[in-house]
Amino acid sequence: MDESIIRDILAQGLPTLGIDQECIPQLIEFSRLLLEKNQVMNLTAITEPGEVATLHLLDSLAVAAAGELAGKKVIDVGTGAGFPGVPLAIALPNASLTLLDSLGKRVNFLEETCRALGLQNVTCVHARAEEFAAAHRESYDVAVSRAVAALPVLCELCLPLVKVGGVFLAMKSSHSQEETEQAAKAISLLGGKLEDVTDYSIPTTDVTHRLLVIRKLSPTPKKYPRRFAQIKKQPLGLPGV
Repeated sequence: MDESIIRDILAQGLPTLGIDQECIPQLIEFSRLLLEKNQVMNLTAITEPGEVATLHLLDSLAVAAAGELAGKKVIDVGTGAGFPGVPLAIALPNASLTLLDSLGKRVNFLEETCRALGLQNVTCVHARAEEFAAAHRESYDVAVSRAVAALPVLCELCLPLVKVGGVFLAMKSSHSQEETEQAAKAISLLGGKLEDVTDYSIPTTDVTHRLLVIRKLSPTPKKYPRRFAQIKKQPLGLPGV
């Protein structure tokens, strides 16, 4: 891995996001560990150092620029290879991060990686999101997800975890307007309100992504989240659901 490429891109991009460049060495080491493990385990299809720096690291850290994370209790739902959770934990050492994923091998990688990076503010959890949400209702200030699931599904998995007054930050493509409209009923049923939609450019690139800020206004009814098979088959907002 050419570390200089990642270092140069981060040095250009982090100031745009208001993030201290002191975290660059840890971000580079995380990238090295990720790509090394990726040779024996499918963690990411993005392997070119420049794209790791932009599409993984800077994209993840754009969430920090949105605010509301410093000093907060945050859960990354469906973290996968650790995005956005690990970069956020590196950049925001005073935040408490829980990295949640349903695949044990990924969670093992994240535990090993966080130990190697010396991160004291991270807890890695192997669990299905709907089961964890049912057991840890309204325990977090912020839920964040870069998972590929449709927004109505993500809302049912994430909003039950958020305290009243907290937020769910959904990282989406800039072409997610229809998906957002389809999630309106689900957001309302789960006690939330779409507060803000922001398109942002990933620093040093011409790539635009979208961040949805969903505020938790009232407690989520206890019947949510449902079993995942039901969530997937009948997303909230469909007629009769």
